[in-house]
Amino acid sequence: MQEVTAKLKYLRIAPRKVRLLADLVRGMSLKEAKIQMDFNKKKAGGPFLKLLKSAESNAQRNFKLDTEGLYIKEIKVDEGPMLKRYMPRARGRATVIRRRSSHISLVLGERLKKIKKSK
Repeated sequence: MQEVTAKLKYLRIAPRKVRLLADLVRGMSLKEAKIQMDFNKKKAGGPFLKLLKSAESNAQRNFKLDTEGLYIKEIKVDEGPMLKRYMPRARGRATVIRRRSSHISLVLGERLKKIKKSK
């Protein structure tokens, strides 16, 4: 059973927001996941769709796999580096604004076709 990986690093969207989409498509077939991302209104939907297409392309080119049997086996959203900015507040103080980024790693697996036994 082949596994295909694709990674998206330094996505300038907070991991908490990206994990919502990751949880939505985890375990789905590749075709269903692409449809979900097409019609999703979240900002992370566009880069996520691009990642799915990249993984599909990796499967076709590098491993010569048929994309019909692929599904999302594992998807992980980790924290990337944080940009720190400061905002002035009352009495001469400053508070930190943390601009978070994400790293997404995607693993596609191949579903095996069941063979029917004849009597």
